[in-house]
Amino acid sequence: MHRLNALTFKQLRALRAVTELRSISRAAEELGLTPPAVHSQLKALEENFTCAMLHRTGPEAFAPTPEGAALLVAFDKADASLRQAVYMIEALRSGKAGTVVLGVVSTAKYFAPELVARLKRELPEVDVKLKVGNRGEILSGLEDRAFDLALMGRPPRNPPVSATAIGPNPHLLVAAADHPLAGRESVSAEEILAEPFLAREYGSGTRVLSERFLYGLDAGDPAEVIEMSSNETIKQSVIAGLGIAILSQHTITEELHSGRLVALRTPNMPIVRKWFLLYPADRPPSGAAGEVHDRILALVEPIFARTLS
Repeated sequence: MHRLNALTFKQLRALRAVTELRSISRAAEELGLTPPAVHSQLKALEENFTCAMLHRTGPEAFAPTPEGAALLVAFDKADASLRQAVYMIEALRSGKAGTVVLGVVSTAKYFAPELVARLKRELPEVDVKLKVGNRGEILSGLEDRAFDLALMGRPPRNPPVSATAIGPNPHLLVAAADHPLAGRESVSAEEILAEPFLAREYGSGTRVLSERFLYGLDAGDPAEVIEMSSNETIKQSVIAGLGIAILSQHTITEELHSGRLVALRTPNMPIVRKWFLLYPADRPPSGAAGEVHDRILALVEPIFARTLS
């Protein structure tokens, strides 16, 4: 171990230069040193290992001994690793490398994977980790600093966040294609309240939106509210004819195109909310998180245009 402690990169660079250029004088010129300085580095190296690292092949020509060649192999590997480390440090500082955790509410899972895939193509050395949860889970993750960035609807009051609107999030009142209310020119408040209404759990952004809509009808309480734990379950239940529901258009684009779901025509529909990209107010994104934040702002518009068409 004492030999490693005495080993320096100057000595190894001198050995490498003399080996490549076959001359101490040419190696000195390459390294910006005097020939005696290069000779001194080589002498220290050989004294450290108590063996010759070079042997003469001519009046001023040198080649590595087997011991010198073994040391150069190790030096080349170390030099390559250090160059890679320098590259990664620069990439980390510039935001081109690192790990970024992106939390998204479950409604966003219908477009967030495509967004993350594009981020990975544009920033191949940034590891973007996608975490999906309900609104409460995403807010908890922001508060606990588990997420660098988050995608959701209505920004919270707590924890304090900085939020940027990134696109529309229209919500539709939907029913199965063969539902009695489907295809009607207008559906009344009383008719809506007479139907079983499928809704997310309390705390969900979609649940809050649905309750505000039903309350705003000002025609009494719904006949029945059936609580379900996911948008996917609600969607399949509506298709099966179990009731009607308010869902983000992002979650039902394919079903609307295929005709398995229809949007009911009623006043105050669609309800157009916005998607927000946000981060903790006291921790502005920097490095890779800052780069991902800016790329999301640039990438999301065409994704929304496709998913809402």
